[in-house]
Amino acid sequence: MTTIRRRRYARLWLITLLASPMSLFAQVPESADAIDELIVTSQRRAQPVLSHAGNIERIDSDSIARTRHQHIHELLTKVSGVWLGRASGQEHLTAIRSPILTGAGSCGSFLFLEDGIPIRPSGFCNVNSLFEINTEQAESIEVIRGPGSALYGSNALHGVINVLMPLPDKNRTPQLAFEFGANNFYRASANLPFDDDASWLASMVHANDGGFRDDSGYKQSKIHFKRQWAQQNGIFTLAFSATDLDQDTAGFIQGEDAYKDSSLNRGNLNPEAFRKASSQRLYGIWKRSLDRFELDVRPFLRRSDMRFLQHFLPGQPLEENGHISSGVLASATFSAERYLTIFGVDIEWSDLFLKQSQDEPTQGSDFLVETRPEGKHYDYDVSSYAVAPYIQTEFQVNKKLTLNAGLRAEHLRYDYNNRMLTGNTRDDGTVCGFGGCLYSRPADRADSFTNLAPKFALNYLLDSQTSLYTNLSRGFRAPQATELYRLQSGQQVADLDSERLDSFEIGVRSNRSSWSADLTAFTMRKRDSVYRDAEGFNISGARSKHHGLEGKLEFQLNSSWQLNLAASYARHTYDFDVVASRGEMFVSGRDVDTAPRWLGNFELLFTPTEWIRAELQWTTIGEYYLDAENRFRYPGHAITNLRVGTQLAAAFELIVRLNNLADRDYADRADYAFGSYRYFPGRGREFFAEIRYTP
Repeated sequence: MTTIRRRRYARLWLITLLASPMSLFAQVPESADAIDELIVTSQRRAQPVLSHAGNIERIDSDSIARTRHQHIHELLTKVSGVWLGRASGQEHLTAIRSPILTGAGSCGSFLFLEDGIPIRPSGFCNVNSLFEINTEQAESIEVIRGPGSALYGSNALHGVINVLMPLPDKNRTPQLAFEFGANNFYRASANLPFDDDASWLASMVHANDGGFRDDSGYKQSKIHFKRQWAQQNGIFTLAFSATDLDQDTAGFIQGEDAYKDSSLNRGNLNPEAFRKASSQRLYGIWKRSLDRFELDVRPFLRRSDMRFLQHFLPGQPLEENGHISSGVLASATFSAERYLTIFGVDIEWSDLFLKQSQDEPTQGSDFLVETRPEGKHYDYDVSSYAVAPYIQTEFQVNKKLTLNAGLRAEHLRYDYNNRMLTGNTRDDGTVCGFGGCLYSRPADRADSFTNLAPKFALNYLLDSQTSLYTNLSRGFRAPQATELYRLQSGQQVADLDSERLDSFEIGVRSNRSSWSADLTAFTMRKRDSVYRDAEGFNISGARSKHHGLEGKLEFQLNSSWQLNLAASYARHTYDFDVVASRGEMFVSGRDVDTAPRWLGNFELLFTPTEWIRAELQWTTIGEYYLDAENRFRYPGHAITNLRVGTQLAAAFELIVRLNNLADRDYADRADYAFGSYRYFPGRGREFFAEIRYTP
């Protein structure tokens, strides 16, 4: 059977499953083991997923433990409509109901939370933010696709990922684990309750990877502490998280289909590239509940710093950045027989800096050499504050229909201080040829942005186990500091406005005794975006359209076998026409680059006894274009993984993982830039084994 025919059959199979989840499982025997009802915390309080008016997916602790992910990409492939493009080491690029976004403000399109608290300030995103969270030892991970509720503000544009860390619990027992595997990988982890009443809990993990490509690898450490006690007639939880990453980075390999060439796909053209990053977060959660009133207050203090070589850009400039920030999230929930209303305010202050410099002359064409000079490019700091009051209310019209409405107002102000020469000159004030240097620095200034985000949704119970929901909402993203103050030649600060996304979705979900299904259709339109073209130039004022279908199915065949499917089909297209200055052409209706239409994940779980469990996973990504003009493409790929766990004794467990069973050649990321195909090659077949001790 040809590759094209196999893809057609796979797509037909996915469409059938997505389009008819109810009929597919109509004959499932009710005697099979029950699928657990999901409980989510999308409103900073626990609620059944059937009552949630909007899409949400939850990866529970069992799934996290089964996957034993080495990289967050391995875990989030389980969520429909989500793709984390794996880069070198622990780096990644995120797509949630979106293409893979690159450039100055791309990372600000997604909101990453730890226990409901943003891990970074609104205007200071990091495209690789998820490596700053201990997802390996999380209790669960919740994903909202598209704009969230009124509780989430700037950056909750294309989606929200909330990592919920474990709480101290009397039923928790200590766990120790050691894992080793391919490419000199080893990992040690521990979960340690500190005392008999389990009011303290520590989670720690350290990993070392020798790298599957030349001169690559990383060392990474993560810790998370929690202390919980009664305080002021409520429960107070104090938490501290810290991460440290020391990575030797492997850059792109170049040339059409280079990822298939064994002489290239394990090489590293940028052995000098590196990334060093650390982060720390201290926060508290105080909850107090009365008869019809709940109070939730979450103060926080955060810090991060990072140095990395931008190996993906001509000249390979060095970037240094960091921040200190603090704030509080406060909300009060009032409930009556048919009403529930949440009032809240989020307050945030931050102080951040960024420096960029280049030690050596740029290599390449005369244009690149002249416009990307050596020396210092940027050196600035920014202080910011944000205030965001909001209200969200639910009204139960009757026993079946619940209406949900919310409104968030957010004001963000930046005070920018340029610490070097103004303009797009070299650092000594001389002018570049070919129309000027690429790098442009505005003078000291202050900028502020005010945004409103309304939401209206309804949830209708078709029966006690099935609900229909619809959601009309707006998300926004204020310009990031890097968009405003790390400018390129020809850009004006005044050209930038908050990015807005209007979204409509309709879905149905059902949770039966032996199967569950969730199907969502969505359409979105985005304005005032910033894209990066194939020559590395930023395009402001861009627009795009996004339409798609997402589905998730879980099917318990019997006590031993379970099938899980997460799949999506979506079109992400440009909605504007422009010929970029010194760049490529953007045309309405063309696919946004790096926007695969098909994403799929299929899992077969086998648990014959309580001592043995196995998981076979097949994950696929469809073809996608590599440039805005849709001239070049990547054909997509499919990967199969196997995981098996067995209880060796009462206290010892052995888990083995075999990734990329067929040893396929593929690209974790592909693009076309600066006149060449570029790839991050995927990892080949790899074996890992872990011994876990639970007394």
